[in-house]
Formats: sequence, structure tokens, C-alpha cells
Amino acid sequence: MIVCICQRVSDRDIVRVVRDGASSFEDLQIETGVASRCGCCRSCAQQIYDKACAEHGARAHAGPESRATSPAYA
Repeated sequence: MIVCICQRVSDRDIVRVVRDGASSFEDLQIETGVASRCGCCRSCAQQIYDKACAEHGARAHAGPESRATSPAYA
């Protein structure tokens, strides 16, 4: 599914970047551009990123602003 319409980033793209070693949501943004324009997709992208990190054994490191909006930190 397309997560970020502005940058045309899919959930598969996010999972691939995590598998390739993204160690933070910011790394994901640098690699894909997700949530870097209008920001409407940020919470969805963050959830997919967090899930991919959990499934692939990667450590999700979200910035302080991401932690406040992520359900994992509620």
C-alpha cells in the first residue's frame, strides 16, 4: 500500500529500508523522503516503521517528537 503519496513510498519500501539497516525514523526519511513534505502520513509511516523494526529485530529509535505520537510510547 502507498503510505506517502507525496514521495510515493509504500509499506514495502519502509520494510526494505529497515531490513537494509535504518536505525532511526530519521534514517528512513533520508532514504525514502517519507513524511517530509505535507506530513499527513507521519503517524502511519511511524507505525509501519516500528512494526518492521520489531519484526526484523532492529532497534527503533524515534526522535522525541515521534515518541509523543507513537502508540508504542503512550
